Amino acid sequence: MVEAKKYKIIYDREGCIGAAACAAVNAKDWEIVEDGKANLLQSKEVSKGVWERIITAPELKAHLDAAESCPVRVIKIIDLETGKQLYP
Repeated sequence: MVEAKKYKIIYDREGCIGAAACAAVNAKDWEIVEDGKANLLQSKEVSKGVWERIITAPELKAHLDAAESCPVRVIKIIDLETGKQLYP
């Protein structure tokens, strides 16, 4: 069985300015909460203010759209197989 290609989303929540663009283009995975900042759903905090989530290829486009919409570029996407940063 071939394992699905995986990617890591790295979200610097501390740098979020609450523009809400990520949630506007991908409401399934991003939400704006009480403090005005976005939360990456189904993620875990790996260090203060930095959240990560592993996704598969079918989820990639929606997360790329969210990352590209962010005016402060606090969403990074890494290809776990190659280590290449896909965005930004």
